[in-house]
Parts: sequence; C-alpha cells; structure tokens
Amino acid sequence: MSNPRIIAGKAKGMRLKTLPGTITRPITDRVKEALFNIIGSDIVGANFLDLFGGSGSVGIEALSRGAEFAEFIEINAKAYAILRENIEKSGFLEKSKLVKGDAFKFISTENDLRFDYIFIAPPQYHGLWKDALLLIDQNAALLAENGWIITQIDPVEDEPLELNVFSEFDCRRYGSTLLKFYSCSE
Repeated sequence: MSNPRIIAGKAKGMRLKTLPGTITRPITDRVKEALFNIIGSDIVGANFLDLFGGSGSVGIEALSRGAEFAEFIEINAKAYAILRENIEKSGFLEKSKLVKGDAFKFISTENDLRFDYIFIAPPQYHGLWKDALLLIDQNAALLAENGWIITQIDPVEDEPLELNVFSEFDCRRYGSTLLKFYSCSE
C-alpha cells in the first residue's frame, strides 16, 4: 500500500509518511474521500479530534479542507514523531495541537474545547473503538451540539452498543473498512 495522500484542499496531493507495521492503520484514500464527501462543507470552520492520531491522515485532511482546528492524540512515540512531521510538512502546525498520551485519559479529562467531529480509528481487533465510544458516551460534553462521532473499524469488529447519549445514524462499508456515524440521541 502506498503512503496516504491529502486528497483535497490547501495541502492537496501531499504524501504522508506512515509507520511501518501494524501499530497504525492508515485509512485508504478511497475511504477517506468517501468520509469527507459525507461530511461535506460542514468541515469548514469545524473543530476536529483525531483520537488515535497515527499518521494524522484524517485530521490533516480535515484541516486541508477548511477545519479551524484539529487535535491529535497518539500514545506511540514512533507514530507521534511521524504525526508531528506530517503536520509540520502540511503547514498546519499552528491550527493543530498534538498530545502524546493515552486517548482514554484524554476523553476522561475535562476539556474546554468541544469538537464538531471526533474520529476514532484505534488499532484493530482489540475492542478499543467500543471502549472509546462508551467512554465518550459518559463524557458527552466533549462533542459539540450537533457534532458527530465517526468510528473506522474492520466489519468483523462490528457489534451493537448500548449508549445513553449517542446513537448510530449511519453505517457505510468500503471493502474491509466500516465507517459508523453517531450523534446525540435527542
């Protein structure tokens, strides 16, 4: 698989560096393009949280397409270094915040910023997407009013979740990738 690229916007065409191996799971260009076609122009001016940052492909794409701000959380030191390099190369360092730390601790910590989009794409097959979603459900103030939570998982990981605040409103399959969309149930 070739390195992911930024598909549209200010950094269009830029190739991103990725970490070899299975620590990160870069989103394919096809799935990323589909994701941003679904979000559409609502990304402009949005605050975006890339919860398991990896190479930063999704958060940088959001910034390239006009997001106001993106915060990236990454615990792995090697992935964090590549993420930082990609953000610097893209020219979006001033519109970004990088946190080298645990995503679950971040979710549980009070945060003044509310995010319009929270993207969850953790390492596969460990159930981390469910744990993150359930924890966000307990810390719902992290998501802005009318915001979306988006998970990227392998279809074999999919299972229904009982959430108190959020509910699934859409689910799209692209080969071996499933995008699930959640918003406030009210």
